[in-house]
Amino acid sequence: MAKKSKKHRRDDGAHEARPHTGGGGRRAGTPATVALTTAGVPFTVHSYDHDPAHPSYGEEAAEAMGVSPDRVFKTLVADVDGALTVAVVPVAGQLDLKALAAAVGGKRASMADPTLAERTTGYVRGGISPLGQRKKLPTVVDESATAHPTICVSAGRRGLEVELTPTALTTLTAATLSPIARP
Repeated sequence: MAKKSKKHRRDDGAHEARPHTGGGGRRAGTPATVALTTAGVPFTVHSYDHDPAHPSYGEEAAEAMGVSPDRVFKTLVADVDGALTVAVVPVAGQLDLKALAAAVGGKRASMADPTLAERTTGYVRGGISPLGQRKKLPTVVDESATAHPTICVSAGRRGLEVELTPTALTTLTAATLSPIARP
């Protein structure tokens, strides 16, 4: 069995990375990290001290981890023709609602009610992960994800991200790849 490294959070608030091989026994974590571990997918957990005053969860994650905002992806929940749909787009861009609707064969899309998104996914806003959601929703990942060997998405709570390959993310979420982000 591969050895997992574990680092403790530093007092200066900087992020710590803990690589996981996905094998071995179940360890406590968020539903997202449990889903990755259960699937046997290699991933790295990045943790940092979340600042509630920061204006953008995604930009805060990119800054705290020292990762380009093009590689950090935010998870948004939209309503497409009455059905909740997950959109995963780079924090450096914005979700194109028309493109999202088209990607899932819909006509209209709008951002979902935050309370409904939280209740349906089982995560809080700013910590919604595309992985391990309470109810599996149709998911679309912006095709720009494939330009990177790894990307970061929320691990299921504010201040916690997982880094994994775009292929692993799309496979585990049964996602469609489509150009749904705009600068």
